[in-house]
Amino acid sequence: MHFSKFALLALFTPVFSADLLQVRDYADFQISDGVAGNALAEVADKFPVAEFRADLAAVSAADLEILKTARETAEAAETEAGGFNDAIEAAGGKNTPEGQTLQVGKIKNKVLKLELQVLALEIEQAQGEDNQAKIDEEQTKLDKNVATDEASAGEASTSVDFQG
Repeated sequence: MHFSKFALLALFTPVFSADLLQVRDYADFQISDGVAGNALAEVADKFPVAEFRADLAAVSAADLEILKTARETAEAAETEAGGFNDAIEAAGGKNTPEGQTLQVGKIKNKVLKLELQVLALEIEQAQGEDNQAKIDEEQTKLDKNVATDEASAGEASTSVDFQG
């Protein structure tokens, strides 16, 4: 009996992780509505952060790609047309009542974006890339935004109707 190298590899390669994520619209994974103070936990409610961190090397390529795409979408919801920056400006700035709730939502969105960025970088690191400096840089940004979110605990938070 003759097996190709690929067939043998397929027979003897253990399956480490089933895909845990599905592609969703931004509206389905955003965390900016509600109140400030618990953004990091809200990210964990939307994404299987703990499951991924339990074995970073085993995260599937498909899940990693979805994490990266979700991060890019969260960033676009901040900076692109129709995103937080535009909405805050249209509300008269972050010192107006509407602008303030949008600013709180923007910080929560930054926590989402940065937590997904750090997680993706940690996965890539565990899978052989050397990107510790970038992890450290993004973790510093994440820590700053988590602290801002926690300092605003209980304040109203508003999302944007971003299509992504």
